[in-house]
Amino acid sequence: MSKKIPPMNPLRAFYVVARTKSLTKAAKELHVGQSAISKQLDVLEKYLGVKLFRREQRGISLTDIGEELGERIIPAFDQIADATHSIMEQGNDNKIRVHTYTTFAAKWLIPRLESFQKKYPEFSVLIINLVKDIDFERDRIDFSIQLGSGGNPDTEADLLFDDIIEPVCSSAFLRKHAPETAYPQAILRTRLLVSHYRPKGEWKMWAKAHGHLADIADTHQMNFSSSVLTWQAAMDGLGVAIGQVALLMGDIEEGSLLYPFKQPVRTGLSFYLLRPKVRREARKITLFRDWILSEAAATRPLLPDC
Repeated sequence: MSKKIPPMNPLRAFYVVARTKSLTKAAKELHVGQSAISKQLDVLEKYLGVKLFRREQRGISLTDIGEELGERIIPAFDQIADATHSIMEQGNDNKIRVHTYTTFAAKWLIPRLESFQKKYPEFSVLIINLVKDIDFERDRIDFSIQLGSGGNPDTEADLLFDDIIEPVCSSAFLRKHAPETAYPQAILRTRLLVSHYRPKGEWKMWAKAHGHLADIADTHQMNFSSSVLTWQAAMDGLGVAIGQVALLMGDIEEGSLLYPFKQPVRTGLSFYLLRPKVRREARKITLFRDWILSEAAATRPLLPDC
């Protein structure tokens, strides 16, 4: 059998009156008139079937039963208030916790973070690198940046930019293995560099789109535990790797890598900024979201049409 709980609004009014011992103070705290407080107290007395207050010339006082109820109700409401304050304060510190892949953090987010820190020096961004799917409640994360097709019913998802891939290698590797610039496909028969988390399926996706499946069918491959290591191996001339265009703009601009084919392919996935729907929008959340969406908007026009 379920336990009976009085209607909460009258109970809250009783709590404030019992704590302050004043209708005037209770009305001010609850931002209502004294008559509204009196009506709530009448509702509670009728529900309980007992008299909780004595109306006196100078105000009200608690009856013995009212005193007994107050002694039990006041600590309970105080505990609720303390718990509420504690939970809300967890989102009001100066740390912004962002879960993302090591590759995304190293190649796109970290190089841009200085602009956020200069603009909002009172906040610090804590980057958490996990490959597993995030649980916002379990992991106490403010944002998650993930590659996929969007969010789920429990999250708000903002599109950052689409995932576009194409092969990359060093200029020295291209000159060595494809000296005839009209035939860059020669490098596809040397060594394919493959990331553990971005398997050879992406190579097949790109090769199928541009008619190079036969060129990579029997090519030796070297595997790495992350895309960052895979791309570093390409910079060092160990082979040719599949690159993510949005994440390699800096390396391409510096000349550490190049696109030997200039034939990009969309994977059908995109990078999204995720955050929980139910969480209160603290100032730090709004500021970081606005900043990263602005940075992503500046990236999108630089991506190739394909």
